[in-house]
Amino acid sequence: MAAPLIPDSARNGRQRFAAAHAVLEQAVANRAFPGAAYGILLDGKVVALDAVGRFTYDAASPAVTASTIFDLASLTKVIVTTALAMLLYDRRILSLDALLGDILSGFVIGMEPGSRKRHVTLRMLLAHSSGLPGYARLFEEHHSPEAMLRAVLRLPLEAAPGTRAEYSDIGFILLGKALEILSGNLLSRLFHREIASPLGLETATFCPAPHLRIQIPPTEDDTAFRHRIIQGEVQDENCHALGGVAGHAGLFANSLDVLRFAACILTEGRTADGKELFQPETIHLFASRQTEPAGTSRALGWDTPTPPSSSGKFFSAASIGHLGYAGTSLWIDPARSLAVVLLTNRTWPDRSNNAIKEVRPAFHDAIAAGLP
Repeated sequence: MAAPLIPDSARNGRQRFAAAHAVLEQAVANRAFPGAAYGILLDGKVVALDAVGRFTYDAASPAVTASTIFDLASLTKVIVTTALAMLLYDRRILSLDALLGDILSGFVIGMEPGSRKRHVTLRMLLAHSSGLPGYARLFEEHHSPEAMLRAVLRLPLEAAPGTRAEYSDIGFILLGKALEILSGNLLSRLFHREIASPLGLETATFCPAPHLRIQIPPTEDDTAFRHRIIQGEVQDENCHALGGVAGHAGLFANSLDVLRFAACILTEGRTADGKELFQPETIHLFASRQTEPAGTSRALGWDTPTPPSSSGKFFSAASIGHLGYAGTSLWIDPARSLAVVLLTNRTWPDRSNNAIKEVRPAFHDAIAAGLP
């Protein structure tokens, strides 16, 4: 895999952000994760693009570089699903208050008397307030995309719609399917045509080609489900059972491509060549923290900082961001025209290590030392 062209603006990034780089080097030494790539965008320029560590803890393992592609995990929710929802909203194809059951009839067909599923809207799915469960191990009993979708559609609510904020993979699986119905296209094709191509995302893809897999850090030595090392294929089992493409997970990319996406958000929806991809009003709408349910930190698709936040102490209240289970994160602060991406495989060799919870805020706080 060819190394990316490091922008001139990023060539002294390691020196400028030495404190943040040191946090990641220490995290590798402490075995919080074997390797990481990161990037910092400030005032429209990539001011750091670097990496630490290796693919695994084996000294002979390949070194992570700025070009290394990672399993983005739940960053898929914002870079793909939320972005496409914004696009369809701009085109008046998607209404936030549309009922999910009107788009996916299987969601309400055969529901129990008194079920409140008929009241679930697309806005609730984006805000994680639909009442759907956060997670279900559906992959254990359903092994095809069709069987998985039927199982997701049949899941009952755990709370009345709009009354509880609970981060939900299930909700975003259904949102992704709703976007396919509304657009008349597959999620992966729609993303590549409408988001990746206009933004010049060179590595962002679902289901990486077999020859690329060995160039992607493994996420897990799976001894429970697939019984093999998971490398270059999506770690999330439900997404895997759905064919590797879903609204909640499945996207792979390197840190520079994540920054290219963030740059579009920071420039009020414009691509690098000045074309409007999203309307500024739509970005503001989706980035605004919801007022219901009470106490929620969620915007539409995005999260916002609530102390203690993985973004640390210095990102403004106007910031938006998202985490990924495999050890990825993206935080965007429009007040500082700043975006920071951190990509790791903290789940290698298994999921027991949660040290990244301390690393993330320390890393973001250390970045402040290199800012004006």
